[in-house]
Amino acid sequence: MKSFIPISLLLFSSWSAYGAPPASGFDAVPHGQTPFLGSSGDQFRDAATEWLDDAKKAILHGKKNLEKWFFKGREYIKQDNLLYEFVTHPSFQDYNLRVTEPKLCDPAVKQYSGYLDVAEDKHLFFWFFESRTAPKDAPLILWLNGGPGCSSSTGLLFELGPCSIANDGHNVTSNPYSWNKHANIIFLDQPVNVGYSYADDGTTVSTSPVAGKDVYAFLELFLNRYPQYSKAPFHIAAESYGGTYAPNFASVIFKANKELQAAPNPKLKHINLSSVVLANGLTDPYIQMGSVADYVCDGPYPVYDDPEGPQCAALRSKIPTCQRLIKACYNFNSKFTCVPAVAYCNSQLFGPLMQTGLNPYDVRRTCDRAENKDGPLCYKQMGWIETWLNDPSNKAALGVNPSRNFASCNMEVNQAFTMNGDGMHNSAALLPELVDSGVRLLVYAGNAAG
Repeated sequence: MKSFIPISLLLFSSWSAYGAPPASGFDAVPHGQTPFLGSSGDQFRDAATEWLDDAKKAILHGKKNLEKWFFKGREYIKQDNLLYEFVTHPSFQDYNLRVTEPKLCDPAVKQYSGYLDVAEDKHLFFWFFESRTAPKDAPLILWLNGGPGCSSSTGLLFELGPCSIANDGHNVTSNPYSWNKHANIIFLDQPVNVGYSYADDGTTVSTSPVAGKDVYAFLELFLNRYPQYSKAPFHIAAESYGGTYAPNFASVIFKANKELQAAPNPKLKHINLSSVVLANGLTDPYIQMGSVADYVCDGPYPVYDDPEGPQCAALRSKIPTCQRLIKACYNFNSKFTCVPAVAYCNSQLFGPLMQTGLNPYDVRRTCDRAENKDGPLCYKQMGWIETWLNDPSNKAALGVNPSRNFASCNMEVNQAFTMNGDGMHNSAALLPELVDSGVRLLVYAGNAAG
């Protein structure tokens, strides 16, 4: 499911057509303020107990919540009645990892999952799978879905991960084409309040550069704890709005590597940034928004029958204003110039396309956005993912409190990024410095996706 069409437009179109967001729909947990389903205090801390295996129950027996201890040189913590290894780093005092080892999805490979905790108020969920083939020699990939505000579990369970969602979300099947056939791969739910990630006290992140700092800290903690992956070629791969994330995150890593080269620190890892992979990514809005009419009217799968008809003429008439607003965003780099570009271009260029009844991720197909049909995002499997990831036994295995709700997309995160104009910045401008320094760039796009 790849397109640089903003998720918010699809959901707005769906909700306008069907009256209101579905009860199981997106942003079921606004800003992480009410993340527990009818539980509080000791109730939610105890919710995990019944889903733990006997070995973990025995280890945790008699220990208090948030109690830490050492075993065989490693530190552990009991939190919400779940068992984690507790990972810290002297150079990142405000960050720590909580890690567990699940056996879901691809039980034959080594897995790690859990949280990056940021200053005790932000908690980013991750899930790592080792390569099925020669993991010691395999590259390391960080996969990011877009939105903004959508979980990377979509990529994991519906696109390129080790297992595929099936049977209305009641189970998963092995994916023989998974990227972890030949690569170690991390799926990260970011920014905070996306997927299993959550915040305390209403903390939010609403720009890609700020999100990039947390991602860099996560990589340093992860690679210091698991140094066997630290020398492997590292690739950032992202789709849709990830085309904005990935250049920003790669730039943060690239600059940190340069600083480390200038002032070596044996406690920090040089991250072997090898490539940036953009899948239908929103990276250069000026060019991409300017091409909407060409694709919709003259592309391989035209949306409108007559390329010279009134719909195409109307679209083309809106492009100069859209590009003028985007140019102002590029020049002044302020939300006061970027938000108008987001509002105008999305509504005037993509808004009409949302009313055609076609699937914007594959315009060869129609889309019925009713909850009992294709769903708000045109794929009923998105609801299946929520079903599977809200199974309390799966949550406990992944180091997620079973009372925490999973939603595929969080519209409040989406709107926060929108109101900063984040998606109209020229992320492509960050790429030449990387490419000139030897970082490879792969851009791929489907010819049936908007």
